[in-house]
Amino acid sequence: MIPHTFHKSLIYIFFLLFLPFQAFAITPKDCEKMIIEGVEAMNKKDFTKSLQILTKTRKIAQDNKWYREEFLATNNIGANYYMRLDYGEALNNYLDAYKIAVAHLDEKSEMTVLNNIAILYSRDNKIDKAKEYFSKAYELAGKVNNNTSKGLYAINLTIVYNEKGDYKTAKKYIDEALKLTVNSPYYLLAKSTDMETLVNLQKYDEAEKIANELLPKLNGVEYSEHKTQVFYNLSVIAEHKNDLQKSFHYLELAEKSNLNYDFKENLFERFSKLYKKANNIDHAVAYKDSIMAVKDSVNRIKNGQLFENSKIKFELQNSQKDLAESQGKLTTQRSYFIKGILLAIFIIAIIFWALRNSIVKNKQQKIIEQNNAEIAKLELEKEKKNKEILENQLKEKEVSALLEEEKYKNEIEAKNRKLTTKALQLSTKIELIDDLINTLSRESDDLNNVDISNIIKQFKILQKQTHEEESFLVHFEEVNQGFLSRLKQLHPDLNSNDIRFLSYVYMNLSVKEISTIFNITPEACRKRKERITKKIGDDENLDLYTYITSI
Repeated sequence: MIPHTFHKSLIYIFFLLFLPFQAFAITPKDCEKMIIEGVEAMNKKDFTKSLQILTKTRKIAQDNKWYREEFLATNNIGANYYMRLDYGEALNNYLDAYKIAVAHLDEKSEMTVLNNIAILYSRDNKIDKAKEYFSKAYELAGKVNNNTSKGLYAINLTIVYNEKGDYKTAKKYIDEALKLTVNSPYYLLAKSTDMETLVNLQKYDEAEKIANELLPKLNGVEYSEHKTQVFYNLSVIAEHKNDLQKSFHYLELAEKSNLNYDFKENLFERFSKLYKKANNIDHAVAYKDSIMAVKDSVNRIKNGQLFENSKIKFELQNSQKDLAESQGKLTTQRSYFIKGILLAIFIIAIIFWALRNSIVKNKQQKIIEQNNAEIAKLELEKEKKNKEILENQLKEKEVSALLEEEKYKNEIEAKNRKLTTKALQLSTKIELIDDLINTLSRESDDLNNVDISNIIKQFKILQKQTHEEESFLVHFEEVNQGFLSRLKQLHPDLNSNDIRFLSYVYMNLSVKEISTIFNITPEACRKRKERITKKIGDDENLDLYTYITSI
């Protein structure tokens, strides 16, 4: 028989051997604590620390397939870059968070990150993209019956439609938002947005009534943005009622309550407009100069932030390298530890055999079988880890492919901008030559001067050469390969002018820029756009830019 004390010794040995495994265990709750720590660092503007913590947390969550924690870490990494004005990195992380939410989480997570993406596009003046993602978030909030979030997204859609000039649709969304947010923290925001919409609809009395209700409630720094917007809109109302003194007064109050540096440009633009209306040209010009100063200041701030972002990314890369090295050491330690355990088990088996060879023959066989099972388990774990490594490699390749695709898109956009510049230059050059020919023709008729006639002929030759230089469609097809052929295949009744017009729309030029290139009025350009839209489809609400970019 094996002594009882020997059994106790074995228990103590196994306890001491397996105790260190507890040190390696990290749970989802530990990840949540790390995320909270990272968010607190972000709120304190310690972005380097925040990004290091959140990046480490995301790696742990990815390795363990804890999708909720991976989503939260990735989303907050995007928030860090957003606060640092690095919208490109922020968008990449938000899109990664969106993929996780769609594949593994619920609609609440999905609509949260959709709203973040939409805000990014809004800050980047990509209004149509912002509307698309706000709409998706709004629909998801309705699907899960989250009225508070739905109300907030309705407010965001109101702001987007106000910027697009579609005030009727904006009014529809803000009326719904007012009902949904009546008992929520977003109600004052909804009311101030409603006031702005009413001003856009020229319902000034109703807007003033809302302002009188709101102003007594907007005390405190947290409401400074709402207060500024209310005073700004009151200034607009006073101007439309031809009360310039009152308009100036409200605008000064708006400037006093404003804490948003970006909004200074709007305030200075309005001051310039009012002073011009009051025939005070010196002040109007001074405020125009102030607008340029604000723009330069904002650019300097952004450039400084981007430089700081580069330093943070560099430090983050070093931190990730240290983390990888630390994980490598940990893996090595685990390997040695497992080998030590196996060696200890083997030694214990020998001791058993030496002490009770005659008694433990049958038990020895069981121990060998247990060892084989343990080894098989370790092999399975090894295969699992290899599979995870392969999956990570595939993910890295997918990310590289996405980055390559983004780079390609940026190159196409850059080439399209060059095409746009060239087209505008050629248009201006043709216009200038036309003016010179017309001017010289009048002089020639009056003076009957042979030299002037010769100059006119030379200018006409130059005009013909300039028209011949305008090989826009050839260059456009080189940059955007396949687009023109797909467009002609889908809509064979389009003529060459229609195709050229749609090419400029595809490059996201405004109606004013296109009218300059075609040497027509903006009104004629809008009519041409409507005619081409009817050619393409029967839907009156068809967004031409969205349609052709989807071809």
